[in-house]
Amino acid sequence: MLVRMDRRTMLTTLALLAARGAPAAETPRALAFPTDFGAHPETRIEWWYITGHLDADARRWGFQITFFRSATGLAADSTSRFAARQLVFAHAALTDLQQRRLRHDERIARSGFGIAEAATGDTALALHGWRLARSGTPERSRYHAELQSERAAFGLMLDLDATQPVLLQGVAGTSRKGPRPEQASRYYSEPQLAVHGTLIEDGRSRAVQGRAWLDHEWSDALLAPDAVGWDWIGMNLDDGSALTAFRLRRADGGALWAGGSFRAPGQAVRDFGPDEVRFTPGRAWQSAASGARYPVAWTVETPVGRTTVEALLDAQELDSRASTGSVYWEGLSALLDAAGRRIGIGYLELTGYAARLRL
Repeated sequence: MLVRMDRRTMLTTLALLAARGAPAAETPRALAFPTDFGAHPETRIEWWYITGHLDADARRWGFQITFFRSATGLAADSTSRFAARQLVFAHAALTDLQQRRLRHDERIARSGFGIAEAATGDTALALHGWRLARSGTPERSRYHAELQSERAAFGLMLDLDATQPVLLQGVAGTSRKGPRPEQASRYYSEPQLAVHGTLIEDGRSRAVQGRAWLDHEWSDALLAPDAVGWDWIGMNLDDGSALTAFRLRRADGGALWAGGSFRAPGQAVRDFGPDEVRFTPGRAWQSAASGARYPVAWTVETPVGRTTVEALLDAQELDSRASTGSVYWEGLSALLDAAGRRIGIGYLELTGYAARLRL
């Protein structure tokens, strides 16, 4: 039995979540795997975020698969199996560079009954037929993702194999997201995932291969009150390196906080401090649907150099108001060095441009 929530109920629930206070800051425990690959239902919000590119027949697609888990703070004392203690959301998107087209679908349900689940102990997520699961040792993870969107006429059945160790973001997996210590998340990444599987587009199946990036993040107090959104990149470099950079943005466009990391193959992670990352917007694209104006080209300066991020398709805005309640831009993008040479590919995410992001 699938229990769906209408948009009004969902927005009411999200408003209750936003009103919940943050717990006092405490020293976080060390991350432990495979346990921390799984869900953390004691925390307010959590997501598993996969972005990447797929290649076949001299064509390229970008893809996003995201599962969210959110604790409602409701029905804590209820013994009913129908109590809406947790919500599970999912987004899926496919960018077809040849057709210059973005397809997108989303789902939401309260957890339970084996239809909407976020398991503890290891990655095992399900939402009305969409699935993401992990297998293998913590050092040699294999993720299997499968989804079919009837509404957007696409499907993905992919295996994603780790080629590098888990990358702990921030300080040992604690990533600051604001000036106060409790404005932080537990956060790790799996960059440089080797992808192979099947892409279904308008009823046609084709074998594909590519590269992907997985982020898993959970928190009780992610955003500072004066943050309206963020700008973020996760880039797989052609030489095997991994670059993360982000900034939390005020309403005036200035940076409230920033961070990120860099890891070269076989080397230690270089964590970036809030004063070591700078995003400078370049060319912008305006959405006819939302009216939001998004910078789709950026100069990003970090301790490992100055790079340029360029969207490979401008029209990669996602309207997820039927699930998370937000409109944001998330798209396949190229990473260029100071001389304009392409050195990597990954995803750029821009939130809080259509309206202030609320988590």
